[in-house]
Amino acid sequence: MRNANTWDDSAAVADDPPFKPLTREQAQALHDRLASVSPWQVVLVQAVAGVVCAALAWALTQRGDIGVSALYGAAASVVPSALLARGMRRRSANAVTAAAGFLIWEMVKIGVAVAMLLLAPRIVQPLNWPALLAGLVVCIKVNWLALLWRRR
Repeated sequence: MRNANTWDDSAAVADDPPFKPLTREQAQALHDRLASVSPWQVVLVQAVAGVVCAALAWALTQRGDIGVSALYGAAASVVPSALLARGMRRRSANAVTAAAGFLIWEMVKIGVAVAMLLLAPRIVQPLNWPALLAGLVVCIKVNWLALLWRRR
């Protein structure tokens, strides 16, 4: 007698259609339909968004320190993203090497971003933290646009 709590996989397997590999043309069509956004496109849009944010901050306040602080905040996002994009340009033969490379470059990205934020009071004089954070947040949010671009 079978226990009522055990999972019977045979019913699920019977309902699944057999695996059918894709032809070269089908695989190419699927790849084209699911094409990803270039990381350099995201970095470029981040840079443009940062410049626009800094220009708006300066135009609305008529204070140069606020515009420079917002621009530095944008740079604290754009420069590390560009480093990650540069580091990930090489394709890896196996998944483990690719994942390790991504993790290493992501740690470099985070380290550079933290270092830039820690150095901000010395580099930007006078520093306006709210403007710097506004520029940083605007550029970080551009990454979400890449998900929208990919859906189209």
